[in-house]
Amino acid sequence: MKQSIPNLSLNMKKIIISLFAILACIGPLIAQNDIEGSKDPALFTRMPGYHIYRYDDVQFEKYEFRISHENTQVVEGHHLFIMYDLNSNVQAPSPLQIGRNYINAVKKIGGQLIYEYQDPGEDVVLKVVKNGKEVWAYVSANGSGAYGIHIIEKQAMNQDVIADANSMAAAIKETGKIALYGIYFDSGKSVLKPESQASLEEISKLLKADPSLKLYVVGHTDNVGLFDANIKLSKDRALAVVNALVSQFSVNIARLTAFGDGPTSPVASNEKDEGRALNRRVELVKQ
Repeated sequence: MKQSIPNLSLNMKKIIISLFAILACIGPLIAQNDIEGSKDPALFTRMPGYHIYRYDDVQFEKYEFRISHENTQVVEGHHLFIMYDLNSNVQAPSPLQIGRNYINAVKKIGGQLIYEYQDPGEDVVLKVVKNGKEVWAYVSANGSGAYGIHIIEKQAMNQDVIADANSMAAAIKETGKIALYGIYFDSGKSVLKPESQASLEEISKLLKADPSLKLYVVGHTDNVGLFDANIKLSKDRALAVVNALVSQFSVNIARLTAFGDGPTSPVASNEKDEGRALNRRVELVKQ
């Protein structure tokens, strides 16, 4: 004989019905939480009544920003892409209202509107330089209620792949020189950054493997700034490399000669960021 389930009391039924009613009310709110791991960008907050439903955070990428009706500009660096969707029962702002909010927010912190266009929705390109960082943002609102933001914090890519001692030796044997991009300095400065250590170690291995090898250590810059200042900067950077090899790796200083070539020997056009990045380098040239 099957055992029957006891009847629920009237009070218990009321409690259960109340719980279902509460869950029905908060269900949409739970669904409208920001996706896990997402957050607003450091530059500005979101429009009221929105939640994040897509969040892409890429360490290094490029994005093409429109800067006029005819022209665009590619900016490279840390890339955030955030999509905001409107919460339920919230009146949607107009695309123009969204765009103007972001324009005003950026202007209040010293930024500028680069470009604005309103066909079919509201799209704005913004730029701000703050705490030494250049940040670009593209806000796109198409009238559906949702809107998106692409943000690039401009920066040079970290060179994770460096030339090792064997590849240095092979290049020098074939062409008499090698260009190194794993030696880092802050902009306008000649103090080696810690990220340069791996390349310095490989240069020391190169010299130890061939005791007869003597090198010119040649600094190169792009063409931004005054010519004389760039010549001096490139020489100071070459000296920094020589001094590090002598002091940290016991390389005989007689085997190294520092020289500053400044912007006089580019390997790419200085018209674009990509070319200027290639021109900022240190070369090892066989004496």
